[in-house]
Amino acid sequence: MPSLHWIGKEKVINHHHDIPFKVLNKQYTFNADDENHYNESKIIHGDNLEALKALLPEYEGKVKCIYIDPPYNTGKDAWKYNDRVEHPTIKKWLDHVVGKEGEDLSRHDKWLCMMYPRIKLLQKLLSKDGVIYISIDDHEVFNLKLILNEIFGLNNFIGNIIWETATDHNPRQISVEHEYVLCYAKNKTLQKEWFTKSQAAETIQSKYDDLKVKYLSDTIKIQAELRKWIKSNKSKLNLVEHYDNVDQKGVFHDADVANTKFGGYAYEILHPTTGKPCKIPEKGFRFPEETMKSLIANDDIMFGDDENTLIKPKKRIENVKDRLRSVVYEDGRASTKDLESMFQKEIFKNPKSETVVRRLISFCTDSNSIILDSFAGSGTTAHAVLNLNQQDGGNRKFILIEMEKYAESITAERVKRVINGYANKTGTGGSFSYYSLGESLFTGENNEYLNEAVGIDKIRNYVWYSETRSPLLNDIHIDHPFLGKHQGTAYYLLYHAKEFSSLDYQTLETINIQADQYIIYADNCLLSKEFLLNHHIIFKKIPRDISRF
Repeated sequence: MPSLHWIGKEKVINHHHDIPFKVLNKQYTFNADDENHYNESKIIHGDNLEALKALLPEYEGKVKCIYIDPPYNTGKDAWKYNDRVEHPTIKKWLDHVVGKEGEDLSRHDKWLCMMYPRIKLLQKLLSKDGVIYISIDDHEVFNLKLILNEIFGLNNFIGNIIWETATDHNPRQISVEHEYVLCYAKNKTLQKEWFTKSQAAETIQSKYDDLKVKYLSDTIKIQAELRKWIKSNKSKLNLVEHYDNVDQKGVFHDADVANTKFGGYAYEILHPTTGKPCKIPEKGFRFPEETMKSLIANDDIMFGDDENTLIKPKKRIENVKDRLRSVVYEDGRASTKDLESMFQKEIFKNPKSETVVRRLISFCTDSNSIILDSFAGSGTTAHAVLNLNQQDGGNRKFILIEMEKYAESITAERVKRVINGYANKTGTGGSFSYYSLGESLFTGENNEYLNEAVGIDKIRNYVWYSETRSPLLNDIHIDHPFLGKHQGTAYYLLYHAKEFSSLDYQTLETINIQADQYIIYADNCLLSKEFLLNHHIIFKKIPRDISRF
């Protein structure tokens, strides 16, 4: 498979392992009293590379959907992440990681150096059946696809969505009116068929139900009025406006019975009125005879006036599935106006469309999924998640990461207003907790020391995660050395910030958990190797043997 090389790649390809593990400090929880909508959604203010690493203990392998809108690298300075990748945080990081080579990097090299380790961590956070969407334009789409192929695997590429936006009225050569959304799966073989209920189809069904009350079983009058209504409401019935026939079972559209190529099925069907064999399509029928008999028995075949008219299968409105198409249209100016109506002023340039992001999320998540956006910007992804929960009664959780100073004043504030309601929009309900990035768990030039300042609870969570790759869920008091039991192994952390801990016979007397094996962390061990082996105990020295990842 072709691969992409750029200046600095060898310095960043495994850099995600070297990112210091920082703890997350909760600043406040918004709307926690809303018991009907409470969940631990998060908004994190801080560098997204460090924040992604900080999420691993709780969320590795648990995020169902990621949507990110990274900088497009257009070369324009006035942009939220600075397209030249000259943001002070990124520059400092490049200087530190890439070194002197960084002075020779083109803006494409810098962009790739910035994106690669972030995508590596995003992939770790995705669940086995998770999906990632990445918005991008022509400046980096081809480079991005190559590194996504490298990290996710070409076989996990799902598709490239063309997102048509506003018209370019001042083109130099070609009027560029679109951007892209690349879509990859963690494991494509685990993806089910993607479809949702068609809102447009449900609108037609609702109108039919009203007409049925009005005209009872008079299908001729129902059909006539339904067709008039559909004609005057075509704009909101995209892709289903042809469902305009009515029979006693409901609304349908007359489909094609012919096979798509020569060699279809050929058999005799008698016309119900004339009793003569109906016309057979030139390419044959698309259904086998048994299926056709079942369709006729269920009144799902439409016959013509006589046998000379091709029969047609009835596609029922209630069976319409909404599919995610490879081309979507949404004028970005509508998103800007919606944000302006929320804040009563222009506060953010080029926000992404909430309706498009909501649509993307709806196809690959269920009601309890976790959705992550590590380039949160104005908070569109959280807005989309909250609206989707309101739409289908779900309890999806969002995690937003924003490095800029407006993380609270714009990103979090927008989410608050969506929850409470704004302008003429009803509030969705919901809640979230706001976090900042705290100190590193380890200190020293080579991360050789534990940072006691982060607190014992953070250390316990980290040790448990490093062993089990799962979050620490039990309610054991933080002063108790027992962490938990996982797959037959009991884990203990004998750690006290101001005291030296030893694994000895006295300590063993306090252990009353039955397990196949014991892993015990302490500063020192006074038991013999033979004793440890005979009693299925593994000693790990603090902090030396605590994994760094």
